[in-house]
Amino acid sequence: MTDPQLPGWLVPPPGGFTAEDLDHIPDLPAHTELLDGSLVFVSPQKDFHSVITDVLVTALRRLTPADLRVRREMSVVLGPRQRPEPDVVVIRAEALAGPDVTAYQAADVVLVVEVVSPDSETRDRERKPQLYAAAGIRHFWRVEQNDGKATVYVYELDPATSAYALMGIHHDKLQLSLPFEVGIDLTEIERL
Repeated sequence: MTDPQLPGWLVPPPGGFTAEDLDHIPDLPAHTELLDGSLVFVSPQKDFHSVITDVLVTALRRLTPADLRVRREMSVVLGPRQRPEPDVVVIRAEALAGPDVTAYQAADVVLVVEVVSPDSETRDRERKPQLYAAAGIRHFWRVEQNDGKATVYVYELDPATSAYALMGIHHDKLQLSLPFEVGIDLTEIERL
């Protein structure tokens, strides 16, 4: 028997939660993700996580072509039981359906970026990339902190294996031609 004073989402339904459930569960903590039908609660952000996310969002908004948009901390529906919330997502502008949208569809995503935190290492390094690749998202960046500096691991989906292949590791400057021309000074976090 459940305690009526506890939120109902503490006990998942048989088979787990669905991506659609996330919009209808009352009093759910902000930035709750859905992985494999289970709710995942996010710990408070550390300064590095916040600052590098700001640097990436600001730079990407300046660099993205007109047919793309950059969003911070918006969930992506990857399947019926998968709705993670990447730190940064680049989507096709045509996917925008108004200001009340709470999630984007994987087919509209061009790039996902995860900034690894100590409490999310396994999710950000292993499970989420598996899910993003299985959903067909072509570009994935993983950002790690090394002595207060950012290291960006850039991956591209290999269509033959449906898995990500490492395309490069970037320390001070992120210089890429795909998914569009990118030049980001990663040392900017030292000034913020």
